[in-house]
Amino acid sequence: MKSDTLKTKLITQYMEQVLEHEAYPKSVYKFCKTAKIEEKDFYNVFSSLDAVREYVWEVFFTNAMQVLEKDKDFKKGSRREKLLSFYFTFFEVLLLNRSYVLFALKREMNIMKDLVFLKRLRRHFKVFATDLIEEGNADKDSRWSQHPPKLFSEAAWAQLLFLMKFWIEDTSEQFEKTDAAIEKSVNTAFDVFDNTPLDTLLDFGKFLWKETVANT
Repeated sequence: MKSDTLKTKLITQYMEQVLEHEAYPKSVYKFCKTAKIEEKDFYNVFSSLDAVREYVWEVFFTNAMQVLEKDKDFKKGSRREKLLSFYFTFFEVLLLNRSYVLFALKREMNIMKDLVFLKRLRRHFKVFATDLIEEGNADKDSRWSQHPPKLFSEAAWAQLLFLMKFWIEDTSEQFEKTDAAIEKSVNTAFDVFDNTPLDTLLDFGKFLWKETVANT
């Protein structure tokens, strides 16, 4: 079995076992026995069950990017449009796996723990965000008006975490409140980047306040 095919089989089995037992597999031995696969085959592609858990989120990111890369409009879009397209596509991918995502995130994100198992997703997303930031910096006349990619990509990651937390708690029809949060947060981020933040920051702040009150 090819490596990519085996990885796909293993993460499918992993997610199924998590949902069926409402718990993460306790050992590679038990996981492989249930999945009907040899341990040596498992270790050919993953070093541990934690590596599988991390890889699931990398696949979510990769699936979203594969959809976007086939879209000619995405390639031609502005930085703002590219980030919006990514978020909407990424959350469509999460929706296809919502039961798993809720199990994986709900408790941890409620207390905003250090989500170590998202580190692969974080790494890939920050590369994507850095590309957008550097593209924006290239359009600025002075280097003094440019923004540090490392700092702003970290802010973008915090934004993604906020949106994921918002989405898992969203009970609106077709997650329309999440759609609104995506648009407002992206508009705010780019207005900050373009140094025209005040009106949009106030608008976004009002939106967050309204949603916080509604959920208490």
